[in-house]
Amino acid sequence: MILRALAFACLVLAGGSAAAQDRTVNIYNWSDYIDPAVLESFTKQTGIKVVYDTFDTNEILETKLLAGRSGYDVVVPSGPFLQRLIRASVFQKLDRDRLPNLRNAWPEIAARLAAFDPGNLHGVNYMWGTTGLGVNLARVRERLGPDQPLDTWDLLLKPELSGKLADCGIHVLDAPEDIFPGVLKALGLEPDSKKPEDLQKAADALTAVRGNVRKFHSSEYINALANGDICLAVGYSGDILQAKKRAEEAKNGIGIAYLIPREGALMWFDSLAIPTDAPHPVEAHAFIDFLLRPEVAAANTNFIAYASGVGAARPLVRPEILADPGIYPDAAAFGRLFTNTAPDERAQRVVTRLWTRIRTGR
Repeated sequence: MILRALAFACLVLAGGSAAAQDRTVNIYNWSDYIDPAVLESFTKQTGIKVVYDTFDTNEILETKLLAGRSGYDVVVPSGPFLQRLIRASVFQKLDRDRLPNLRNAWPEIAARLAAFDPGNLHGVNYMWGTTGLGVNLARVRERLGPDQPLDTWDLLLKPELSGKLADCGIHVLDAPEDIFPGVLKALGLEPDSKKPEDLQKAADALTAVRGNVRKFHSSEYINALANGDICLAVGYSGDILQAKKRAEEAKNGIGIAYLIPREGALMWFDSLAIPTDAPHPVEAHAFIDFLLRPEVAAANTNFIAYASGVGAARPLVRPEILADPGIYPDAAAFGRLFTNTAPDERAQRVVTRLWTRIRTGR
């Protein structure tokens, strides 16, 4: 009997050990958006295996989540999509007791994020930034001359300017929620307007230069800029600064600048959230809490050149990144930034219809 009891105890312990070793967290994040060493460190320190998939648009993420049973434990929607999916009861409320490192969050960023998630109950900011202009300085100057201001939406929206850049290549984000607000602001309209007539004006401005845009895509412009395949990109601040870094590392002589348009630019937030039907919620909280460590958040910022929502990480960020106004805007630039909110169903139908016409040219 004693031997049987000992044998049974050994089996239980072995089974428990195996279960601990089999702990998994399934992540669905934007492409090129984390330091791979961070994932390795998380698994090494916690024993939790990371299954990591990527997406290129919020629409892809939204479709998977609304269908249910996505299998993901942590996802990274942008502000308006976080807001819309909260309304659809897609996300569970965070267990703050499992997130002690929330004390490291940047209060001002959390306060702005609350516009999408009142009380910050469902999401934790991962990274934030702006949507602006990535410019190949030499090629753009060659075509537009030394006196043309480059920090302006005119580079895209004025046909006489974008027409001169068409031959060297223009890419625009395939993300209406990020493009329409900037265009509305450039037209002197409310950037968060959901009025069909305002959205139509923004669509008309984009349609007028549609023939000068080589591609609408949300990630290809990084390598295209770095390799010199295009000379203008309307994209995310960190992506364009990644392109700059790659060009510098390749020593290919391509000088890239990220510019916040003088008319104003969208401030966006990508946040960590847990789906209601997440299969591993405990592991999901462990992963989010790990990313909230200052040294981990700084490692991600140093790798991808985006500003982290972890304010306590700033002292650990590389000085050249912290001093870059394209990543951490100064007070004047910060004052020109605005946010957008999720459209209702009627406005979303208008946006989708207009954006489809812009992308296809039909």
